[in-house]
Amino acid sequence: MQVMSSRTLLFVAAAAVSASLMTVRIRAQATIELPGARQPVLLSKPRIAPLPEGQWTEVQRQQVAKYGRDGRADNALRTLLHLPELVDGIMPYTVYLSDESTLTPRHRELLILRTAWLCGSQPLWATHTARARTTGMTPAEIRRIAQGSDAAGWDPFEATLLRLADQLFRNSSLTDATWRALSASYDMFHLMDAVETVGHFTMLAMLYNSLGVQPDEGAADRLPKDVAYRVVVPPREPPLTVAHFTPVEGRGIAVNRTVARHPKLYERWQPRQGFVVRVSKLQPKQRELLTLRTGWNCKSEYEWAKHVGSVGRAREHGLDPVRIAEGAGAPVWDPFEKTLLHAADELYRDAVVSDATWRGLTERLDTGLVMSAVLTVSDFRAISMSLNAYGVQLEEGDEHFPQLSAR
Repeated sequence: MQVMSSRTLLFVAAAAVSASLMTVRIRAQATIELPGARQPVLLSKPRIAPLPEGQWTEVQRQQVAKYGRDGRADNALRTLLHLPELVDGIMPYTVYLSDESTLTPRHRELLILRTAWLCGSQPLWATHTARARTTGMTPAEIRRIAQGSDAAGWDPFEATLLRLADQLFRNSSLTDATWRALSASYDMFHLMDAVETVGHFTMLAMLYNSLGVQPDEGAADRLPKDVAYRVVVPPREPPLTVAHFTPVEGRGIAVNRTVARHPKLYERWQPRQGFVVRVSKLQPKQRELLTLRTGWNCKSEYEWAKHVGSVGRAREHGLDPVRIAEGAGAPVWDPFEKTLLHAADELYRDAVVSDATWRGLTERLDTGLVMSAVLTVSDFRAISMSLNAYGVQLEEGDEHFPQLSAR
């Protein structure tokens, strides 16, 4: 006789007690398609051109020397140089997850390439295909990454890694079965590094897609055109009621204290979060609008709670959380606020901002601010994956998702 998991039992009970309310919430959430329903549409030219070397400041030259592979800037880095603060925000984590994490080089590249495939990122695929070959990965194996976990030839654990990427991309969470399979071979540090690799490279892909970053000259590898785009995962399971990792003792919110269980990762993760919540010059109202809509789309109740409450203080910025949950169709938004909500929805669903929404953003935001807006959504998409996968629990006084009225 099969024993149901505790969170499955919780879900069954909740469904029995409040089926009508659950129907209302699901109906509202279903207005946004899940990611992976269709292959992301790639841009054939940059929206923001890479910054020519002749225009670099001394600060930007130092950044290239610090973060560029072999001291050289690829198209992605030269594009990010338009906003040096963003470079210092995301590149320490990129370097850590690419080169220094506890994962083997092969497992890193497996996760990064599958994420690049899911998000339709040509520059990430081109760069990391070349790197995968240096680990001994064969052309057949690289092509098989695009085919997914069900393709013949994967060992069971590597198939599980591919399922990890697919589930995080589609559902912003993991099944109990996937977590158990990973935990059989990975300790806490490896588990966190695996989840964070998928989350961070999803963030990079969404950013690169929307900025129109192109593969570097001479990088011949491209996403295979003869492999059908398919993302098949089990339905999303109910949220965890007990965290996988107990936060460290001390002051501060639970997400920070959870990531702090992995000190080296935490050190490199902090600048990314610091850029979004402290360094970015987006207006707080705009930042919180994008953040909360992303948390709602990803069903990350912890993220929602903190940005309605103590971290984002949404109501103090004139934001009604219920209207954010209702989306761009709610009757309270001005045209630019609707554009921001469309950007959050498109990035979640399509991994790229549409041409029309991009035009609407750039009519009001300069280059640095539009990059910050895209990064805000992309970052909190990654954070949502982590919060849901680790089961970070709400804290005393946190506000739950609203129940939306039927229309």
